Amino acid sequence: MRWTVYGERSVYDSPWMDVRLADVELPDGRRFDHHLVRVRPAAGVAAVDGEGRVLLIWRHRFITDQWGWEIPGGRVEPGEDPGEAAARELVEETGYRAGTVRHLLDVRPSPGVHDGVYHIYRADGAERVGAPTDVEAERIEWVPLASVPARAARGEIGSASTLAGLLYLVTAG
Repeated sequence: MRWTVYGERSVYDSPWMDVRLADVELPDGRRFDHHLVRVRPAAGVAAVDGEGRVLLIWRHRFITDQWGWEIPGGRVEPGEDPGEAAARELVEETGYRAGTVRHLLDVRPSPGVHDGVYHIYRADGAERVGAPTDVEAERIEWVPLASVPARAARGEIGSASTLAGLLYLVTAG
């Protein structure tokens, strides 16, 4: 059953997000304003080495007040290719340059609330080229991919996009 959208209006707009109200009608005829958020796309990369490990950052997220492992990533700048954004974020956040980067999947973590898409890439290998320039992590470590399910079960991976990408890698090989 498809909803009818009569229009949208912005309530708050910034470079990070646009909070909007959409005038919608359900198939049963009920019509109301639905809150939604329009966000710019993001991209991240899981750099995997020859030993079955992935390069992750351990960071704190103030919104949820939680620590967790994440793949390096961030916003895709206007006109930027998502794969290039993922590779750029890897260097900025870890000091490692990606090997060959290939697209794995796109994740839309909460399509009932926002239109955000997180493009996830895999890099086969990564070379240390210096210190991170965008320091967001308390630790940067090569973590065994085989440990991902147990880490997720313990709540050590709180990011849905990171979890989706890592579990994809674990199951797809």
